Amino acid sequence: MRIATWNVNSVGARLPRLLEWLESAAPDVVCLQELKCDTEAFPLDEVGKLGYDCAAYGAGRWNGVAIISRVGLEDVTRGLLDEPGYEDVTQPRAIGATCDGLRIWSVYVPNGREPDHPHYAYKLRWLEALRATVAAEQTGRPFAVLGDFNIAPTDEDVWDISVFAESTHVTEPERKALAVLREAGLTDVLPRPLKYDRAFTYWDYRAGAFPKNRGMRIDLVYADAKFAGAVTDAYVDREARKGKGASDHAPVVVDLSV
Repeated sequence: MRIATWNVNSVGARLPRLLEWLESAAPDVVCLQELKCDTEAFPLDEVGKLGYDCAAYGAGRWNGVAIISRVGLEDVTRGLLDEPGYEDVTQPRAIGATCDGLRIWSVYVPNGREPDHPHYAYKLRWLEALRATVAAEQTGRPFAVLGDFNIAPTDEDVWDISVFAESTHVTEPERKALAVLREAGLTDVLPRPLKYDRAFTYWDYRAGAFPKNRGMRIDLVYADAKFAGAVTDAYVDREARKGKGASDHAPVVVDLSV
């Protein structure tokens, strides 16, 4: 089985590239983030023609998550347990579903903006709600949380830590939140032999960041032992980041022997 996660940075703007990638990469399940559309505006028909069932959760031109699957899509859950809001609004940032016996969550963790910004405090509260949800969702089925975490787990996961030292994405409280997920029994699937060095997943559109490989690894796959133990390959599909009209993120792809 092939499972992927991709921050598409607007499913409307990226739809032709998404459809092309679905046909070429042939994933069985894909977690999508940053849809930038209402739930009702998700391109169900276009994706459905390729054999995928869809569960989307969006609200307007910001945020939004989805799971698409060609191996079944059941028990859909929208939102986290006791999920906090930002400025009194609960944002569409998490969706879970069961796909052929695997419990999968697609998450778009808040950016945080700046360490002294209210959005940063919201990010930490949101991550605590994610921890609680993960604990409740681990019921014996293979389980994984995939998505744009907006956190680089280590200094090696950014192209130059000195550039990010005073920024979000690399602060101790954010990284501690990831450590708490690992302590809850989840494993970061990507640190394994990869197809190239410095496996970044995001590159800014500006200043030639992608061709210079000045990126960050912030799109993650955190999985329990049953899921992680079945992984046969994991990689970042850099080809999907190339060319005109690409998202600023690349898909992360995980192959399982199930």
